[in-house]
Amino acid sequence: MNGEEYAGLGDWTPDDLSAPGEVRPVVSAPATVLSRPGGEVDPTAEETVRLAADLVATMRVSPGCVGLAAPQIGVGAQVFAVDVTGHPKAATVHGTFVLCNATVVEASRWKVGREGCMSVPDLTGDVKRAGRLVVEGALPGTGKVVRLVTDAFEARALQHEIDHCAGLLFLDRVAGAHAIYQRKVYL
Repeated sequence: MNGEEYAGLGDWTPDDLSAPGEVRPVVSAPATVLSRPGGEVDPTAEETVRLAADLVATMRVSPGCVGLAAPQIGVGAQVFAVDVTGHPKAATVHGTFVLCNATVVEASRWKVGREGCMSVPDLTGDVKRAGRLVVEGALPGTGKVVRLVTDAFEARALQHEIDHCAGLLFLDRVAGAHAIYQRKVYL
């Protein structure tokens, strides 16, 4: 793949989903859908576009939410939304976007950081993630394959959501019980 040809989101926005999306309930662990890998999707299929719109709508009404994956709303599929706009730990920000069938192409600059999750509302944990990341995935609706290069907090959010699509929670990535904490602040 030519990295220049597929770099960034282009002019894609959530408005391209041509559906307002419905707010869906968020599933909590130990729900089975959270521990099973999601299936690949056809990014141009009507049900995928609706799912993408639902993820964006649900993420937008959830205080403090910077990402949401299909398994978190009960759908075993490789689709997730991310938006780290305005987060104090964000450096690179691509705005609100949804990716289908995303894969990590490159990962470097590993660093431990604290994570929480809407599907594990009472806990946080220290997780080692790449601080620089290259991800490829397809945009819902158009099906165009894009390559995002990101860092810092957006890189962490992408890895967290890709893990959800693979049936993993941040708790599966902590070094041990000593790296899990009771949540102190609820947004």
